[in-house]
Amino acid sequence: MARLRPTRSALRDFLASEAAGGIVLIAAAGLAMLAANLPASAHDYHALLQARIGPVLSSALGPMTVHLWINDALMALFFLLVGLEIKRELVDGELSSWERRRLPAIAAATGMAVPALVYLAVTRGDPALHRGWAIPAATDIAFAIGVLALLGSRVPPALKLFLTTVAIVDDMGAVAIIALFYTAHINLLALAAGALIFAAMLGGGWLGVRSPWAYLIGFAALWYCVLLSGVHATVAGVIAAIAVPCRSSAPRKHDSPLHRLEHGLNPWVAFAIVPLFGFANAGVPLAEVGIGRLVSPLPVGIAAGLFLGKQLGVFASIWAAVKLGLAERPGNASWAQVYGVAMLCGIGFTMSLFIGGLAFFDGLAVDEVKIGVLIGSIVSALGGYVVLRLADQREA
Repeated sequence: MARLRPTRSALRDFLASEAAGGIVLIAAAGLAMLAANLPASAHDYHALLQARIGPVLSSALGPMTVHLWINDALMALFFLLVGLEIKRELVDGELSSWERRRLPAIAAATGMAVPALVYLAVTRGDPALHRGWAIPAATDIAFAIGVLALLGSRVPPALKLFLTTVAIVDDMGAVAIIALFYTAHINLLALAAGALIFAAMLGGGWLGVRSPWAYLIGFAALWYCVLLSGVHATVAGVIAAIAVPCRSSAPRKHDSPLHRLEHGLNPWVAFAIVPLFGFANAGVPLAEVGIGRLVSPLPVGIAAGLFLGKQLGVFASIWAAVKLGLAERPGNASWAQVYGVAMLCGIGFTMSLFIGGLAFFDGLAVDEVKIGVLIGSIVSALGGYVVLRLADQREA
């Protein structure tokens, strides 16, 4: 992994890569929609995703396909990066003290709860759909930062940082939801083997192991054990990140294994893995879904949860926290700007599609999930962009 020079800004690098990666993700999703609906490419698109290119790693999953490699293996690297970002923020970043954690934690918690409640209210007539309650609860960092990048200096840097921090706390909740609510049968032997590997990784940190490759090898072994255990394999990424050492508040902290691994992975995740995921999961054959299914409870519940639930939960919690004296408005931004950022939190895309794939297995239901996520995310992105574009930048 290449070293990051101490003179570089980790936050600037992170926001720049997330912004550019978000734009690439948007392009990949658009390409997927074209590939899934053009007569010349639709068959090849679906055949490519279902092509078998590997052995049977887990009897529950069967032969590995292109789609499985992307969703269960490559996305584990995405979750590893998420875990590294979370740990860095907790140890030496915007979440390193309770004062800094308070407002993002409040906004993220209500920003997950309210969309879930909106979704359940819309789908209350069909208990089979209740399993998807967590789909509109997550925020896509890359997509949201990509929209902010298009606005340039119209959005204060402190507000960009706040959105990133809320999304990171949001990711913590999403990972916990996946582990607790979307896990089927547990293989205790495989889970015990994973625990031993995790302990060995922790021991390596205590013994002074500093090579990022050592932790990547440990992550790969842990991923396989978690895959066999029945817990979704991507959770291994966040667990492995806990074991990667991070040097806090030191002159050479950017030389720590965590920082080197994070900055080594970031371009691959932003420009390859997440766009691949978007391409593999955003393609919806609209002709098969039909206009009637666009307004069925599942896509409407997801879209309403993302667009209405997210902005209501995030904005209302920030307003209440400021009025009650629990926190200050982020960066002294105007309330219109805060509202615009709250709308951008409704861009669920990557994590929402991921959770949707865990919640439903029926082909039509999966397509409806994709439609709901796409509509909710696009409307949130457009709404947030317009509000921030027109917002008064002066302090209100």
